[in-house]
Amino acid sequence: SVVPEQLPTISGQRLGAPETLGISTLDPGHKPPAMPPGRHVTVTVRMLDDTEEVFDVSQKASGKVLFDLVCSHMNLIEGDYFGLEFQNHKSMMVWLDHIKPIIKQLRRPKNTTLRFSVKFFPPDHAQLLEELTRYLFALQVKQDLSSGRMMCNDTSAALMVSHIIQSEIGDFDESHCRSHLLNNNYIPDQMPLIDKIMEFHSKHIGQSPAESDFQLLEVARKLDFYGTRLHPAKDREGSKLSLAVAHTGVLVFQTHTRINAFNWSKIRKLSFKRKRFLIKLRPDLNSSCQDTLEFLMASRDCCKVFWKICVEYHAFFRLFEEPKPKPKPMLFTRGSSFRFSGRTQKQVIDYVRESEFKKIPFERIFSSAQLYPCISSLTQTDTFLPPCGFYFFCGFTSGVAPHSPPPSGHPHGMVNGQKSLELCSNSLDGRQPSPLTSPLLNDACSIRTDDEDEVRRKRFPTDRAYFIAKELLTTERTYLKDLEVVTSFQSVVEQDEATPDSLKNTILSTFEPLHKFHTGFLREVEQRLAMWEGRSNAHIKGDYQRIGDVMLNNLQALKPLTTNMHKHSDILLELEKACKASRRMENLCRDFELQKVCYIPLNVFVLRPLHRLIHYKQILERLCKHYPATHEDFRDCRAALADVSEVVDQLQGSLLKMENLQKLLELQKDLLGVDNLVVSGREFIRLGCLSKLSGKGLQQRMFFLFNDVILYTSRGMTPTNQFKVHGQLPLRDMTIRESEEEWGVPHAFTLVGQGQSVVVAASSLTEMEKWMQDIKMAIEVAKTSNGPTSDALTCTLTDNKCPEDSTAEAESEDDTTALHTSLEKPTPHRGNTMVHVCWHRNTSVSMVDFSVAVENQLSGNLLRKFKNSNGWQKLWVVFTNFSLFFYKSHQDDYPLASLPLLGYSVTVPTENENIHKDYVFKLHFKSHVYYFRSESEYTFERWMEVIRSATVSSSQARLLNSKYPHPH
Repeated sequence: SVVPEQLPTISGQRLGAPETLGISTLDPGHKPPAMPPGRHVTVTVRMLDDTEEVFDVSQKASGKVLFDLVCSHMNLIEGDYFGLEFQNHKSMMVWLDHIKPIIKQLRRPKNTTLRFSVKFFPPDHAQLLEELTRYLFALQVKQDLSSGRMMCNDTSAALMVSHIIQSEIGDFDESHCRSHLLNNNYIPDQMPLIDKIMEFHSKHIGQSPAESDFQLLEVARKLDFYGTRLHPAKDREGSKLSLAVAHTGVLVFQTHTRINAFNWSKIRKLSFKRKRFLIKLRPDLNSSCQDTLEFLMASRDCCKVFWKICVEYHAFFRLFEEPKPKPKPMLFTRGSSFRFSGRTQKQVIDYVRESEFKKIPFERIFSSAQLYPCISSLTQTDTFLPPCGFYFFCGFTSGVAPHSPPPSGHPHGMVNGQKSLELCSNSLDGRQPSPLTSPLLNDACSIRTDDEDEVRRKRFPTDRAYFIAKELLTTERTYLKDLEVVTSFQSVVEQDEATPDSLKNTILSTFEPLHKFHTGFLREVEQRLAMWEGRSNAHIKGDYQRIGDVMLNNLQALKPLTTNMHKHSDILLELEKACKASRRMENLCRDFELQKVCYIPLNVFVLRPLHRLIHYKQILERLCKHYPATHEDFRDCRAALADVSEVVDQLQGSLLKMENLQKLLELQKDLLGVDNLVVSGREFIRLGCLSKLSGKGLQQRMFFLFNDVILYTSRGMTPTNQFKVHGQLPLRDMTIRESEEEWGVPHAFTLVGQGQSVVVAASSLTEMEKWMQDIKMAIEVAKTSNGPTSDALTCTLTDNKCPEDSTAEAESEDDTTALHTSLEKPTPHRGNTMVHVCWHRNTSVSMVDFSVAVENQLSGNLLRKFKNSNGWQKLWVVFTNFSLFFYKSHQDDYPLASLPLLGYSVTVPTENENIHKDYVFKLHFKSHVYYFRSESEYTFERWMEVIRSATVSSSQARLLNSKYPHPH
């Protein structure tokens, strides 16, 4: 453990956190590393902020034990990217070996200071899932800049320093900034660049420290010398060179220029013989390069040090899991037995994603006494931008902060202005709850129920028709609330002069009459259900245990209001047109979307009236199927069904077009770098995550498939929460083939077309089959149809290929495109779309799935089992947009939290789970398990059916629901 001493308050320290939280270098169980017996020594470690910490370890302890203690002290989860380096007895800088005992590596532990440093630099800093990790990487870049190790042009140097000082002193103030730069040196020759640094700094106003770290790494990662440690060498002719290793392979430098790069895919073997370092290449008929390259280094030890780090880099970035140790030979050994020890990058990313419940808040305290708001405490900022690990539910990544600070001692995560339900529970250890997975509810949020509630419920009718009618009631309550979202938006735009009259009139004439009608309809349904349940004396005077007459009368009254519903697409287009024409209107819409009541994208609400007609049709079909022809309610239900079916059939064709338009408009907001996504003839087919193979290895990318083109993008931590387009692949003349064996990557396939080919890998066989099926279908359709009127998407990209995907990136003095994302200050954009959920769940969703989802919406009370007790908690739950939204009651205006269901499975509990209640279903995702209880067999069936529509692909869902046995 750390030797007790007064710990300094440093930037980046995690405040008030226990010191023994789980870290990625430990096995699951989160216990501190076991300390072997024996004499203890104190070891000094210099951190990246230049503070020093003293650790007390056994001499016999392995290097890993000490490293784990350092990570545990910082509460660092992604520790595998880092290492401890020191100067050995031959005055060479080497990394502490995790397997060997400390005593065999440090001759005089008390007199040796180890440096905690970044060891592995990934190709994309978005792969770092924690803000703390990116903060430490930023400190490493700061060190490398000041030491002159990271060489670059003046523009890049000035830009990076501007991000560093934005993170350290905050927003630009000319006199403060100049005096700070005069008193602090960030680069070797800083004076001539002070004005340039200040100019860049003035453009970062409003940028938080986390954003500054991200933008600093965005600039740094494009430099040739990012993360490189140069090892002096000579070629066969005696010319002086330097060797370095990176995630891509082995690099060769001469003076300040990279002259060669040998990708891992081209290297067959790395070895050394005495002073000679050897690179054996795979045979290449098209290359004049020799099979074996030879470099001369200063000594055998220099060769071995470089060879070791090459072995570790290759294993970390190229292998799926840690290599197993080779069996020891019985008689004698030949060569080095060194192997990489630790998690590979893939294992780190998988581990952190699956263990996100271990995350805790990371706060920075600066010497200037300026406390920057952290992710978990949004009390001093209007919006927040979480890191890649993102603390939210249902993809919510930006929200309006509360105007009053939360009670001290309890970090409050806000999701689109909503508190995540997990934060309703009082966390004993103060840790940040799971960002992506699921709500943990307790009596702070709502009441517990017991058997008395069941007794009360048993007095209600048990007829299936009653529960179908009750579904009409519960979903009508949600629908009326959704209409109120649009009418409240209408009242906002009416008061603004920037709103075109045509838009005001269209919304007013469409939604005001609908809201008025459904207010009366809901009142009637509520009265009828009260009579049906015997909660009034009306049942004495007549038989009110029916709903068909209420539906028939109201659907006939609704018919005149449905005649213009095919024009709802006009509202979508008018809104889009108004936002493009006026920045003020765009801000007004964005601000409204960030309000708590707007729990899904605004334009989804615009199509709700059309989807509601489909729900009425489904409810009436169930009633007609349930009733015998002789039942007095059957005739009214059948007549009502005929009326609503006629309207739905008339609107069906235009509804599909409107849903496609809505999706294109939604995706237009999610994408950065595309100007004309919404054009006549373009159809959306599928979006989701795939890994793209490039010279840098497999990189996570978001792919968007349309009927004419495939876009691939990456997610950066931008103020807009958007996905940056890297390239587009036209479908015309494209071919697709499976290529798992060709590349040795599971579930890989290759897209070839118009002079470029892209190799991608899906997360599973099922995902690969979905993508290949949809792409093949789209290619066939593209051959015969004219497609969109626009031949290609116009992008801010200079050509179809992203510069970052090339293996040899040159840095240009006037590279304005590299600076564009850092200097531009776009307006915040909500991130509550399915794109973000797909990105983090590593899955995909098709337009067919979206269409099925709008038909499968449900509302009602559910009981949710407490985690470690037999208590159950009553919640009002709304299922829509592939997610469950949780409320205390149906009167609430906005959800407390939400749970995206992509990736979850829904089943019934087994005997050994000891859930001795009827109508219970179980939601399960990795280590997260939730039990919910419905009130009847019918409601149980319905919840299972709609949740299946979000957790299973549409074709499988229909098959499963037809076969599923229901418990009694």
